[in-house]
Amino acid sequence: MFHFRLTTRLAAGLLAATALSGAAWAETTLTAVMHSGLRVLDPVMTTAHITRDHAYMIYDVLIAQDDKFQPQPQMADWTVSDDKLTYTFTLRDGLKFHDGAPVTAADAVASLERWAKKDAGGQIIMDKTASLTATDDKTITWTLKEPFVPMLDVLSKQSALPPFIMPARVAATSVDENITDYTGSGPFRFVEAEFQPGVSVTYEKNPDYVPRSEPANWMAGGKTVKVDKVKWITMPDVQTAANALMSGEIDYIEQMQVDLLPLLEGDDNVKVEVREPTGMQTMVRMNFLHPPFDNPKVRQAALKAISQEPVLAAMIGNPQYYQICGAVLGCGTPLGSETGADSLTKGGGIEEAKTLLKDSGYDGTPVVIMQPTDMVALQAQPVVIAQMLRDAGFTVELQPMDWQTLVTRRASQAAPAEGGWNMFITNWMVPEISNPLGNPMLNGRGNEAWFGWPTDEAAETLKTEFIAAQTPEEQKAVAEKVQTHALDNVLLVPLGQYTLPQARRANIQNMIGSPVPVFWNIEKTDG
Repeated sequence: MFHFRLTTRLAAGLLAATALSGAAWAETTLTAVMHSGLRVLDPVMTTAHITRDHAYMIYDVLIAQDDKFQPQPQMADWTVSDDKLTYTFTLRDGLKFHDGAPVTAADAVASLERWAKKDAGGQIIMDKTASLTATDDKTITWTLKEPFVPMLDVLSKQSALPPFIMPARVAATSVDENITDYTGSGPFRFVEAEFQPGVSVTYEKNPDYVPRSEPANWMAGGKTVKVDKVKWITMPDVQTAANALMSGEIDYIEQMQVDLLPLLEGDDNVKVEVREPTGMQTMVRMNFLHPPFDNPKVRQAALKAISQEPVLAAMIGNPQYYQICGAVLGCGTPLGSETGADSLTKGGGIEEAKTLLKDSGYDGTPVVIMQPTDMVALQAQPVVIAQMLRDAGFTVELQPMDWQTLVTRRASQAAPAEGGWNMFITNWMVPEISNPLGNPMLNGRGNEAWFGWPTDEAAETLKTEFIAAQTPEEQKAVAEKVQTHALDNVLLVPLGQYTLPQARRANIQNMIGSPVPVFWNIEKTDG
C-alpha cells in the first residue's frame, strides 16, 4: 500500500510539473502511461517488454521487420553470397551516436557479439559462425560455416532481444553486468538527469537522427520524430490513469483493463483501439534448478492442475478479448499446434494432477510464485494458478512485488528460500514465440537458457531438425514434435492468448499499429 501511494503522489507531482512547464512544451510533450515502470535499462539483460520499448526509443537496429514479417534495411543494406555463407552489411550514411561520434562497423560487431551471448536465435547463429568482422568503417562481413536460412529473420526480429546497436565501448560490458552508458543512435535521446526508476523516464527528440526515406512500417522504414519530448510515467491504478486521460493530463495508456472501458465510452476526446494485431500469449515458467520443479513428474502434475478458462476469465473477463489456446507456438500461426493440451484447454485434469503429484514423491516443498501487483496483464494469473496448485496438493507461497522487482529477481539462480523463486507468469507477443528458433521458452542450454534454465538436449536437437527442414510441410512436422516435447517436459505452460486495448487522446494521431508501442511518426495536434 505504501508503494502504491508513494508512486501515485510522485506521478501526480510529475503531471503538475509538466503543466507548469509552459504552453510551448505542453504542445510537444507526449505523456504516456506504459504497462510497467522502467528500471532495467540494458536490453541485453532482460526480455522485459518495457526495457525493449525503452531500447527502441534510443537505439537502432541493422535491419527490421515490416508488417509482413519481411526483413527490411534499417541502419544497413545487405547482400548474400551465392553459397549463402557470407552476409555483407553496409551501414547507411548519416548514422551518429548521441555524443556525435559516427556509428561504425566495429560498433555493430561488438553489439552483435554481446547480443548473441543472451539471445536464443543469436546463440544458434554463433554456433554456425566462422567469422564476424568489421572489414572497414561501414562494412560488416558475417561468414557462416554452413547455410542458415533464418539468418535475416533472426537479425530483424522485433522481440524479445532485438540486436540493438551500441557504441563498441558500451558493448564491451560483460553480458553479466548492466551497462551504465546509455548512448545510442536512435530517434530519441534518454534524459538521464530526469530518470526516476520505476516512476518516470523522459526522452527528447534526437536532432541528428536521419530517418530512412521509406514510409514507416512496423519497426521498419522512416522513424520521423514529430514531438519534442516523450515522458513515460507510472500509474499502477488504471482507473486513475483513465481519469487523467479523460481530463487531458496524459495522452496515452498502453494497456486498459477491459472492465474499465465503460469509463471512456462517450468521450469524443478519447480513442480506444487494439494495437496488437497478433495478440499476446500468457504463460507459466518454472525453475528447473530447484525442488520441486527439478522433478519432471512434479512439473507434469502442475501442468495437469491448470485450466486456461478460469485464468483468462479472471485476467480479462470479456471473452471478446481472449482465446483459449494450447499451442506453444501460438494459435493462428503457421506452426501452431494444440496437440497434448487438452487438460489446459478443456480442463478436467485435477485428478490426474493429484495422482502424478503423489507418485512423484513431492514432500510439500513450498512453491514460491512471484506475483506482480502493478501490471494489468499479470495481476490475476498468479492468484488463480496458486489456487489450482493448492487444489492438486501443492503447498504454495505467493510473494507479491512490483513487476520490475520480479524482472530483476527472476535472474537469480538462488534457492527460493534464499531469494530465488519457483514460478512466475509472463506474457509474450505471439510473433515472439511463433518459431522454435526464436521462442525463448524452448532454449534448452542450461545456464545459457532463458530464466528457469532447463538443460534439454532434445529441445536443441529439434531446433537443428527445424533448421534442416526444406519445406513448410517439413517445418510443420518438426513444430508438431516441438509442441509434444515442450508440454511433456513442461518447458512452459501456455495459458492462452489475449489482447488488451490501448487508449489515447484523439489529438494523438498517426500512431503506428505495431505490436511494439513506438513514438516516432506520432503527431500531437492542438486540442
